[in-house]
Amino acid sequence: MTQRQAALEGRITSAMKHAARREGLDPEVIRQGLARGAVVIPANKGHKGLKPVAIGEGVRVKINANIGTSPHDVSLDKEKAKLAAALQYGADAVMDLSTGGDLDDIRTTLLAQCPAPFGTVPIYQVMTQARSLEEVKGDWFLDMVEHHARQGVDFVTVHCGVTRKAVPLLKNRVTGVVSRGGSFTVAWMRRHGKENPLYEHYDRLLDIARKYDVTLSLGDGLRPGCLADATDKAQLHELKILGDLTKRAWAQGVQVMVEGPGHLPLHAIKKNVRLQQKYCHNAPFYVLGPLVTDVASGYDHIAGAIGGALAATLGAAFLCYVTPAEHLKLPEVEDVIDGVVASRIAAHAADIARGLPGAGDWDLKMSKARRALDWDTQIKLSINPVKARRYREISRAIEDQCTMCGRFCAMKVFDEKFEAE
Repeated sequence: MTQRQAALEGRITSAMKHAARREGLDPEVIRQGLARGAVVIPANKGHKGLKPVAIGEGVRVKINANIGTSPHDVSLDKEKAKLAAALQYGADAVMDLSTGGDLDDIRTTLLAQCPAPFGTVPIYQVMTQARSLEEVKGDWFLDMVEHHARQGVDFVTVHCGVTRKAVPLLKNRVTGVVSRGGSFTVAWMRRHGKENPLYEHYDRLLDIARKYDVTLSLGDGLRPGCLADATDKAQLHELKILGDLTKRAWAQGVQVMVEGPGHLPLHAIKKNVRLQQKYCHNAPFYVLGPLVTDVASGYDHIAGAIGGALAATLGAAFLCYVTPAEHLKLPEVEDVIDGVVASRIAAHAADIARGLPGAGDWDLKMSKARRALDWDTQIKLSINPVKARRYREISRAIEDQCTMCGRFCAMKVFDEKFEAE
């Protein structure tokens, strides 16, 4: 039985109780969200040691960190270090996007060390193992999803909305298809003259997801890769299909979240969130960024955090982090840390803006510590205490001052003047 099926039957599972405790909510609130489809708890029955997390309406905005090898950089030790860093700095979920090395060994090793919900993109393994596009059979798309599900993966990105009807809509795009899974699917359909197997045989996909209680992350294979392509016909065509597939999944007791862009100008974020809510019936929205400019190379984590904060304020539930290495190279451990921290800032800012109960308590504690010039407490409360402490130590500041203001500290001056009066 899936978490959704249990919720529909009025049952509160241990996963719901665990997720509710993390949110400070009554488990019944989580159950009702699951029953409506507005909340998911990615929790594969085979993931040992999982600490369940609720994603969606009425809970904290969650963030995901992508890690994984490439054909040019294969190091399991490095990926283990990235996983540890992502979890240490507050990622709520992790996805392994490896495309180089022994993918099964990498995946199972990372999964065994990950107490957070763990996701993959199964089509990547199809891509890496195929010797040619011609030899790839339609069944491979679904067989690989089941292979990952059997290993214990909690959620999978599946590009079910990339259909043959969408292909002609791509001809005027500036950046074409920027999703690796989306581009492979388009190439496969063109080469074989057939429909996307994940769309054509969606019922089989639902059978797999229900068997293992794998949450389907309906992928945005046609997401815009630049501002000029944002909210075009191809993107919206796919989104409408994903809305129909969402309802079909719910009818079979399968948990669903819907992925979104991508690159969006700031003023288009509200429209995109509203369209997703409309077409996809308020299923949790999982956005990559979105990046609000195309020219932030080396600083795309900032561009993504700006877009993510606004999208989450408007209703997005899950932010996929973006690192400073985006568009340039495979991220290193420090890039992972910067990406996680930037997305956590965006998610927390959105929680405050949405009026989530208790969201501002952390900030109030920090404000009081600053007012008291309590440096140790300020560092402990920082979203990245390691960096905060390092900055404090290298400044060689005296006990009750920092090197920015020194004896001209506004709070000290205010206190002295106030006390003198």
